[in-house]
Amino acid sequence: MGPMASVPGDRALRVDPAPVNDYDGLAEAYSAENEISLNNAYYERPATLALAGEVTGRRILDAGCGSGPLFAALRDRGAVVSGIDASAAMLEQARRRLGADADLQVADLADPLPYPDDSFDDVIASLVLHYLQDWEPTLAELRRVLRTDGRLIASVNHPLADYCVQRFAGRRPDYFETYSSTEEWTMGGHTTQMNFWNRPLHAMTDAFTAAGFRISVISEPQPVPAARELFPDDFHLLATAPSFLFFVLQAG
Repeated sequence: MGPMASVPGDRALRVDPAPVNDYDGLAEAYSAENEISLNNAYYERPATLALAGEVTGRRILDAGCGSGPLFAALRDRGAVVSGIDASAAMLEQARRRLGADADLQVADLADPLPYPDDSFDDVIASLVLHYLQDWEPTLAELRRVLRTDGRLIASVNHPLADYCVQRFAGRRPDYFETYSSTEEWTMGGHTTQMNFWNRPLHAMTDAFTAAGFRISVISEPQPVPAARELFPDDFHLLATAPSFLFFVLQAG
C-alpha cells in the first residue's frame, strides 16, 4: 500500500522481529496522500483498474482495502465489493468514504479469511503481499474464496526497484535473496517503521503456481499521461524505472 522501501546493506535473510506496520497511526494522513500521490493515484490504482477491466456484476474482494479508494472505483463500475484490512483506523476512513452499508471487515491476510469457499469472482490484492513473509497460507486462502476460473489481481513492490537503489548506493545486493527491510514513514506528525518482504520474481511466480493459480498477465505499466504535468520532477523516473509489478492470475 505504500512506496518502495529502501534497505540496509546486509542482504542475508533477516528474521528479526518485524516492526509494527502502524497504519492505525498513519490512517488519516496516509488516506489523504493516497488520494493524490503519483505512485497511488496516477500509477498503481489506474493500472489495477485497467487489468480488472469490465467488472459489472462481479463479486470482488478488495484484500487490504485501506481507506477504500479502489473499493469505491470498483463499486462505481458496477461491481459488488467487499473489503478487508488489518487496520481498524483505515477501515474507519473507508467507512466515511463508502457509507455505513459498505461490506467492510477487520481481517489480517496472514490469517484465515472470514468468507466461505467460492465467494468471489475476483480478489484484488493491491500493494499488500509484500508485507507478508510467508505467502503460502495467504495464497491458499485467496484461492479458497475464489470461484473456479476466478481471478487474483495483485500488485507488489517491483523486485528490481530495491536492487537498483542498493547498486546506486555502492552496495552489491543479492537479487535472489528473500529478505526483510524497513523504512521510516512520517505522516501527519506520526512516525513509524514499516516492514516489507522483498523477493525475486521467480519466488513470486513459484508461489502463485504452487497455490493453484495460472499466470495470465505480468505487467509493468506506465503512469497515466496526466501525471507528466502534475509531477514533472518524478514522472520520468517512474516512467523509466517501475516501482511496482502487476499480475493477473486465474484460479484453476
